[in-house]
Amino acid sequence: MLIYEMKIAPSPRRVRIFLAEKGITNIEYKEINLQTGENRTPEFRAISPFGLVPVLELDYGTHIAETLAICRYFEELQPEPPLYGRNPKEKALVEQWNRFVELNFFMPTGMCFQHTSSYFAKFKTQVPAWGELCRKGVHDFIERMEKHFADNEYLVGDYYSIADISAYCALDFSKVNDIRLGEQHVNTRRWHEAMKSRASAKA
Repeated sequence: MLIYEMKIAPSPRRVRIFLAEKGITNIEYKEINLQTGENRTPEFRAISPFGLVPVLELDYGTHIAETLAICRYFEELQPEPPLYGRNPKEKALVEQWNRFVELNFFMPTGMCFQHTSSYFAKFKTQVPAWGELCRKGVHDFIERMEKHFADNEYLVGDYYSIADISAYCALDFSKVNDIRLGEQHVNTRRWHEAMKSRASAKA
């Protein structure tokens, strides 16, 4: 199996952390440079219609795009340790929190970067005001996490899941927007340190 990625991007990092937690190491990687537009070539669009990374290429030629779809494939392929929940209630809560993170943290972080940074200026029509609204949304979500972590070890109680991986990668990537945890974020700092101390964080 082969994964097309840009290693410094947050979504491919989610997949690498997920695979590290699973102990899956028999994967090859191919670097795709988003800044030079390598992901916009007809060849790459043939396997990733929206030109996004990561993309998983299976041995028999099927391509699976989108981070969570790739992680779901490996969850089904190797259920242990389970990262999408261990029972119906937990699975629903993992899905809930992963959606919260995707829509209110991960996506706004990316949109803030795309619309306020020069990194993608030649590829995208930028709307700086939208980027700044997204920045505010990220700050708001961090405050929500701070309250949540006052009573929870992870996003789903005491259970580490794909939702934590998503939030961890979003928080680390937020540095490109000059968004960082403050001294007042005691609970989120505790959670972040726990995430950073896991061996998978180095994947």
